[in-house]
Amino acid sequence: MHPNWSRAAVFAVASVMASAMPAVAQKPGGILRVSNPANPSSLSIHEETSITTIQSVMAIFNNLVLFDPAIARNSPESIVPDLAESWSWDASGTKLTFKLRSGVRWHDGKPFSAKDVQCTWHRLIGKEPDYFRKNPRRIWWDNIQEVTTDGDTVVTFHLAQPQPSLLPMLASGMAPVYPCHVSARDMRTNPVGTGPFRFVEFKSNEVVRLERNKDYWKPGRPYLDGIEMRVIPNRSTRVLALTAGDLHMTSTGDISVPVLKDINANAPHVVCRLGPTNVSSNVLINTQKPPFNDPRLRRAVVLGMDRQGFIDIMAHGASKISGVMMALPEGNFGMPKEVLEQLPGYGGTLESRQAEAKKIMESLGYGPNNRLKIKVATRDFSSYKDPAVILVDQLNKIYFDAELEIIESTIWFGRAARQDFTIAFNLTGSGIDDPDVTIKENFACKSENNFTKYCNPEVDRMIAAQSAERDPEKRKKMVWEIERVLAEEIARPVYSHGRAAQCWQPFVKGYVRQENSIYNHWRLEQVWLDK
Repeated sequence: MHPNWSRAAVFAVASVMASAMPAVAQKPGGILRVSNPANPSSLSIHEETSITTIQSVMAIFNNLVLFDPAIARNSPESIVPDLAESWSWDASGTKLTFKLRSGVRWHDGKPFSAKDVQCTWHRLIGKEPDYFRKNPRRIWWDNIQEVTTDGDTVVTFHLAQPQPSLLPMLASGMAPVYPCHVSARDMRTNPVGTGPFRFVEFKSNEVVRLERNKDYWKPGRPYLDGIEMRVIPNRSTRVLALTAGDLHMTSTGDISVPVLKDINANAPHVVCRLGPTNVSSNVLINTQKPPFNDPRLRRAVVLGMDRQGFIDIMAHGASKISGVMMALPEGNFGMPKEVLEQLPGYGGTLESRQAEAKKIMESLGYGPNNRLKIKVATRDFSSYKDPAVILVDQLNKIYFDAELEIIESTIWFGRAARQDFTIAFNLTGSGIDDPDVTIKENFACKSENNFTKYCNPEVDRMIAAQSAERDPEKRKKMVWEIERVLAEEIARPVYSHGRAAQCWQPFVKGYVRQENSIYNHWRLEQVWLDK
């Protein structure tokens, strides 16, 4: 027995006992109807970055480990077993070994084994380079040198250096285990998992339907007969369907503070929870071609950003000014105000910053009678379009002639990855509140999600150094130093970290809105309908 398996085994026993206990209050049956704000590009979690895919099909899969869905705050302490019964680190912190469950089967009846885990991560780290069409989170796993098996029920991850964040990364909704025997093409359109729900159908621009897995390896779960993820692009239509009772639940961060006030006034019976989302509002600037290859122009943009004005309009003051990492008090790596205000574009008064921005524009030949004409691209989500209007307005206050360009949702990330924009308003959600995801995914030189193609080898070195640091306080200070460099180099200016609401009908039971990710609580096996 590995020395650290005893703690994990306690979680495993508790999980089995909980699932085996008689459901005193839970009522089995019913179809949960959830709004999806846009059409999923595909149903393959490992190939997509959008919440539209994650929330649609996370319930089909299992992970090795999972953040406890009953606990609002994701943390290393809230990680519980899933396909892994237990786990242990070796003394060097470079080998993580999992003892897997026996008797688990894929939805097509084939047995699950350690080989499936090995296959999944071999594909993710590039040992099977032709499997995925897209691999947007490959950078997450670049510290993994090899994944080995010992029979059908033991698998070990071998790392190049210690990485305390690996276990939380494996607990993210973005880290499901895939079957070895199913093609990538089929996983995009007809996904097969081991989870509580089976895939039924995907009608493009209409609905994704799942049904209860009657052979689920957790006795008594799930409670629901099925789930319908209804694609409803218009937010007003989504809210009307919710208040009328046709929808049971919204997406996690779909309800802005102004909309929340309307729901509270017009449908007080609806349950809503306002909280952080770990989604930042940020500006993508294409530095590879004119006009923003000039660093002076990029600096003018940053100085012209009215962060507090943005927050007051979009969130009625509820969101938080922040850097790249999630803001305090919820963020584990958030910077205190006195540290944040030392960064370029954060200190001083708005008036002084905007005056400096205008001087820069004037030095480049622009002014009230000679404005710089640009298009501001953004995605056709309400949560993108509405704040993008504010960016346009703020740019126009410092001698830009900016207009909005709306990009269809299913092609947004492709265009961003190709840098098919001049300047863009963007939302960036993080799978977990950790720099190995939030910073590495968006700023490392080789990351596919580094949409601005920012590349600083020294920052890559700093990212690797903090990743291996086991002292939490030392690691935090290292992350703040990375934040300083990113702000000075205007890598991807951040407006704020958002606070928004999720709403559901009062008869939806067993659901806990998680605080520091919108991606990790869509397993839904514990949810039931009290009606």
